Amino acid sequence: MAEHDFRYALLNPQHTLTECRALSPGRYQVTGIGGAIHSGDTLIVTLKGSRDLPLRLCVEKVRHMIRPAGQWLAVASGPVFNELAIHQWQVQCEQCGNREELEFATDAKADKASLPKAANARLLELGWQAEPQHLCPRCLKEHT
Repeated sequence: MAEHDFRYALLNPQHTLTECRALSPGRYQVTGIGGAIHSGDTLIVTLKGSRDLPLRLCVEKVRHMIRPAGQWLAVASGPVFNELAIHQWQVQCEQCGNREELEFATDAKADKASLPKAANARLLELGWQAEPQHLCPRCLKEHT
């Protein structure tokens, strides 16, 4: 089970995505070139409209094409969004004052009350402490 990072495809044009589209909520069709993709692998892609927010997809099945050489078509599962909304928030470390602009994704129809929970989950992914106070990874390391 390998992990394939397609976020920086311009650095390696032989290992790139051609298309990534939603088939239904939580199921995606991904077309790419290179990378030796297999069932059970993880694909990391950047969400459209985002600067750096990754989407992790688990390959369920893959079909390797004869032409063009190296091209493949995969069906993958991932986060369930009926309609994707990307939010941008700023958080400040309460110890050193370091500011971080973060992006996080929610379903577009999610209520406003669920946004802080989604933002806190993204903060944790980035190594921050969200509660009881916001601490950046550096201050969190010093604090513990």
